[in-house]
Amino acid sequence: MVEGDGVEVRGPITSYFVWRGEAPVLLAGGGSGVVPLMAMLRHRRRTMPELEMRLVYSVRSAEDVIYAEELGDETLLTYTQTPPRGWRGHTGRLDLEMLEEAGISDGTAFVCGSHGFVETLSRLALDAGFEATRIRTERFGPSG
Repeated sequence: MVEGDGVEVRGPITSYFVWRGEAPVLLAGGGSGVVPLMAMLRHRRRTMPELEMRLVYSVRSAEDVIYAEELGDETLLTYTQTPPRGWRGHTGRLDLEMLEEAGISDGTAFVCGSHGFVETLSRLALDAGFEATRIRTERFGPSG
């Protein structure tokens, strides 16, 4: 580089959310988007276990399940590509039926995943009955 060369700079272009103890809560995560949601779920388990919170989690295959040993009864899991042998649960992408099965539609929804996942799940949350002002999103995408 020499003085005067043009440089393109991209900063973190994102938003994030914070759970402040409101309930009921629907958590919807795609792939590694489960990471901030699991932090909320862990905190709720330790400090406010009586609060209603459900996690719907979408992964491609069993190898992609993050926190597999920690997922409990409050979790609905779906495999979009390769379910494990003998799996009798959900397969395919998260849909309105799965959100409705979670049993929470009048609280706050936290959605985290790729840009496309967040856009789709935000629309589904609206269809499920969540108010737009109660849908919180965090997304990630390609950096270049």
